[in-house]
Amino acid sequence: MNKVRFGMIGVGNMGTSHCGWLVNNRIEGACLSAVCDIDEGRRNWAKENLPADVKIYDNYLDLLDSGEVDAVVIAVPHYLHPEMAIAALERDLHVMVEKPAGVYVNQIKEMNAAAAKKPQLVFGMMFNQRMNPLYQKVKAILEEGTIGDIRRVSWMITSWWRTQKYYDSSAWRATWAGEGGGVLVNQAPHQLDLLQWLCGMPVNMQAHLKYGSHRDITVEDDVTAYFEYANGASGTFITCTHDALGTDRLEIHGDNGKIIITDSKTVTVKKLNKPEEVLNRELDFRQMLALVKGQTGEKLYTEESFECPENWDQQHIDVLINFTGAILHGEELIAPGAEGVKAVEIANAMFLSDWLGRTVEMPVDGDLFYEKLQERVKKEQGEH
Repeated sequence: MNKVRFGMIGVGNMGTSHCGWLVNNRIEGACLSAVCDIDEGRRNWAKENLPADVKIYDNYLDLLDSGEVDAVVIAVPHYLHPEMAIAALERDLHVMVEKPAGVYVNQIKEMNAAAAKKPQLVFGMMFNQRMNPLYQKVKAILEEGTIGDIRRVSWMITSWWRTQKYYDSSAWRATWAGEGGGVLVNQAPHQLDLLQWLCGMPVNMQAHLKYGSHRDITVEDDVTAYFEYANGASGTFITCTHDALGTDRLEIHGDNGKIIITDSKTVTVKKLNKPEEVLNRELDFRQMLALVKGQTGEKLYTEESFECPENWDQQHIDVLINFTGAILHGEELIAPGAEGVKAVEIANAMFLSDWLGRTVEMPVDGDLFYEKLQERVKKEQGEH
């Protein structure tokens, strides 16, 4: 194979973008061969806007069985991701899944098991933020041990402002039955993936969620979570979709310094000149104050800053380039599909903690989460 023929399952917002990148030759070694959408309007769009040789289907199984594609990108409502991925893998097709991997961990584990049975196939997740140069540099700084062992992580990401018209734009949006949740499954999966990619998986979770906060929806749009890591470090995650003046600030505090990221654009790295443990042993209260206030000949820390303006399109393109390279040349994936379960597990734990009113241990109880999710689905359907 010298060119990967892609099939696009779902031609909504993200699927349309992927189609554009492929037909405009932004992904070397790849081309768009087929698309599928159940919506006639989107199929008409495809007829009018895509090259004439791109096949158009109204059933994804017909696309998978067509022989026209070597790989598929799945960009449909979240519940369908695992089901469609499994069907593609069973037909020996390479698979790229848009975020999130699914809605609940049990279905994602089934998808991962199907992929594990076909190790010759490339299975990837569209975690485009892993291709953001800013987060790649932050990950390198952490792995180099610049700030030492992590003690606390705090991310406030309330810059996901969405108005009521956004939620009303599609019947499946912001519903338990159609989307499987709100901000945690739609807007924040990238941050949840980055949290674990940078800092590892928590071992427990306590969360408080608000449902339909300042919006006419049934799912969560306001989240405050506290979690802990195996080494004793603690973390907080705060997000919402009703803050028109939203904040995006991530702090990673280690025993030898701190990384501060603002607006996913500016990074400040503060490195202590001596580890905090040493300063704690050596300094009395007056010496500590003098050091903090700069009244001694020593400096408490050194500081450097850099900026990496976000390039949203290029991040997605780079993930597709990486995925294509993995198929053609065996390149290592930046976002292996099997890792998609991690962000979903963190979200599931947040939901379950709020629904049970207590701290939950991780790995999350997949059966219990699914049971409680179905209760929400039935209640929502009963209200309508």
